[in-house]
Amino acid sequence: MTEPAASSVPEPTPPPEPSPSGRGPLRAWAAVTAVSLGIFCLITSELLPVGLLTPVGADLGVSDGTAGLMVTVPGLVAGFCAPLVTVGAARLDRRHVLCALIALMAAANLAAAFAPDFTVLLAARLLVGVSVGGFWAVAGGLAVRLVPGHHAGRATALIFGGVPTASVLGVPAGTLLGELGGWRTAFGAVGVLGALTTAALLLLLPALPPSGPVTFRELPVLLRRNRAVRAGVVVTFLVVTGQFAAYTFVRPILRDVSGVDSGLVSTLLLGYGLAGVAGNFLAGPRDARRTLLTVSATLTAVLALIAVVPGAAAGTALLLVWGLVYGGVSVSLQRWMLHAAPRAAEAASSLMVAMFNFAIAAGALAGGLAVDGVSVPAAPLTGAALMLAAAVTVAVTSRSAAGAERMDGAERTPGLTKRSRTERVRSRATE
Repeated sequence: MTEPAASSVPEPTPPPEPSPSGRGPLRAWAAVTAVSLGIFCLITSELLPVGLLTPVGADLGVSDGTAGLMVTVPGLVAGFCAPLVTVGAARLDRRHVLCALIALMAAANLAAAFAPDFTVLLAARLLVGVSVGGFWAVAGGLAVRLVPGHHAGRATALIFGGVPTASVLGVPAGTLLGELGGWRTAFGAVGVLGALTTAALLLLLPALPPSGPVTFRELPVLLRRNRAVRAGVVVTFLVVTGQFAAYTFVRPILRDVSGVDSGLVSTLLLGYGLAGVAGNFLAGPRDARRTLLTVSATLTAVLALIAVVPGAAAGTALLLVWGLVYGGVSVSLQRWMLHAAPRAAEAASSLMVAMFNFAIAAGALAGGLAVDGVSVPAAPLTGAALMLAAAVTVAVTSRSAAGAERMDGAERTPGLTKRSRTERVRSRATE
């Protein structure tokens, strides 16, 4: 009996896997892009003063070190607000929370654009900190709720691509606007962009009801009991503090050490940011621990060299390497925390975001003290020392984690061997 001939009609192509939100793939990725745009706006807003320290200080009558408080203040506030917003908004739809935070950021930047003195400007920057801490903590784990699970890694990289892209477009564009139309124009433009982003989030995000309650009690318990989370928080502090001790004062560094003309700073920051975007997507699929070890070790050398090696060519080359390597930090830290606590992703993210922003504030403060108390090159040297401490911490914790895995394996193997021997003895006795 012959088998029936195979049908020449091709089998229908299965429909694409729906996103967890129940939307089609285009709408799902549009929502991811809107969240990435929100991260872009927030990081641009937070780091905008980096390229405007000198004009703001000159206009409002404060030193470069004091002007650095424009980065320190929102960093501190964001650090406190990351867990506060996560817990306080635990019962609210995440879509509404994200839209409200972006709208607050837009209003704060518009207020900063019209600030009559430095005190009012700092008050507006405080509101930026509320937005940054809350939005980042909530958005960090949204990828798995917007796209199918097998796309979650790519979606997370896209969301956090807003961080280096802010360096590519946001900070350089703000610096350029500050040079062409004054620093108030730059703050006003970010405020308008924030308003447009609020509209995009309202249109593109689906309803995102809370996935589970997060309590204040859960956060210290997670930090105390989960060694990997604890190590991730320490590494976050060291790497980010080292970064912003130097990067907050990148303009004076390029001017005083490298001898770069002030008119070229915005162009160089653009190159820094482009390198950072490349670094973000290069680091996305790689092992988080190995990536962070490479990042911290490389930046130890780069920051030490940019502090002491003169010349515009050397300064430009070191700045580009700096951008490429640091570009992988945000996504690697997020992946570290999600891997360390997959069942408490939002709580772990809030701890990382809190420390990330405290570290931005600490770095800006440490760099400002170094600049005002010693000299401009002292800022990147401070950053290099912290990066070295981060490299040592990652190496030690990675070795400890590997040792723990080997011990777990050794404990399991004897148990299996003993059990198998017992079974053989019983089998022989039965025979």
